[in-house]
Amino acid sequence: MPKIAVVGCGGVMEEHYRHLRAMEHVRFVGHCDSDKARAEEVADRFGGGAFSDPATMYDKAKPDAVYVCVPPFAHGEIETAAAQRGIHLFIEKPVALDRATATRIDAAARKHKIITSVGYCFRYCDTVERARQLLKGKAVSLVAGWYACAMPEVWWWRQRARSGGQVVEQTTHIVDLMRYLCGEVAEVYAVASSGCMNQVEHFDVDDSSVVTMRLKSGAAASIVSSCVANNGGQTGLDIITPEATLRFDRTTLRVCEGRVTTEYRCGLDMYEEENKAFIDAVVSGKRNRIKSTYSDGRKTLTVTLAANDAITSGLAVKP
Repeated sequence: MPKIAVVGCGGVMEEHYRHLRAMEHVRFVGHCDSDKARAEEVADRFGGGAFSDPATMYDKAKPDAVYVCVPPFAHGEIETAAAQRGIHLFIEKPVALDRATATRIDAAARKHKIITSVGYCFRYCDTVERARQLLKGKAVSLVAGWYACAMPEVWWWRQRARSGGQVVEQTTHIVDLMRYLCGEVAEVYAVASSGCMNQVEHFDVDDSSVVTMRLKSGAAASIVSSCVANNGGQTGLDIITPEATLRFDRTTLRVCEGRVTTEYRCGLDMYEEENKAFIDAVVSGKRNRIKSTYSDGRKTLTVTLAANDAITSGLAVKP
């Protein structure tokens, strides 16, 4: 029975709690949050102790694995301290806020040979696996993605030094899906706009951006982001080949071949699948079901950081 601990008990962790508590063989031993009252509240709901310091929780609760669901600026010591103790890691995206921190965490995970999984949930959709099969042997010409929504209300998101901005914190899902389906990025160009959110206090991230990339396969790619949209949010990805156009609208896949369009809907819960894959790996030691390790998640981070660098410099940047 794996003993599970949590660092960061709000937001997306609620989705993980929902699936983990349905697994009979999982036992919660600790919940850690900078807001001790929140840690105490979830400890009352799910069992285990409440903590405000991760290292203290690791030493007292002695978990087999820890879920790290913290804002981008908080990554670093949480993960390295766990790795040094041989504790396996599930980490929500993005895996860090800068390259140096990600490098340190990756090195610690490798040194101590722990299991790692990153919450790039779209990879666990059966529609994504269908797309991978459909794309095998086909030349991709163009990739076009988008992530448009209203500004998240959490205070740290609007500060570049805390979140990294929208491309790093949100659009990372679309960048990762592109990498998973179409391969690695060779070069990044980007522009951004600002001024529409001047009324928001302490807001210094980009309102919108366009990131253009050249993939190592030779394909062209472009991903647009905006946090000023008031239409409830839109995310998606188009992949164009000579044979067909594949369009993802969240988890639905549409394949257009000439005048024929076939629609595939995701037949499973991607969050449930990613949690099962991680817990199974912790129990069995077999990592083959994990679709994004820390090292892989770090590659997606470098692309999004390159986009920020390209916006700042006005120059092409290699990830």
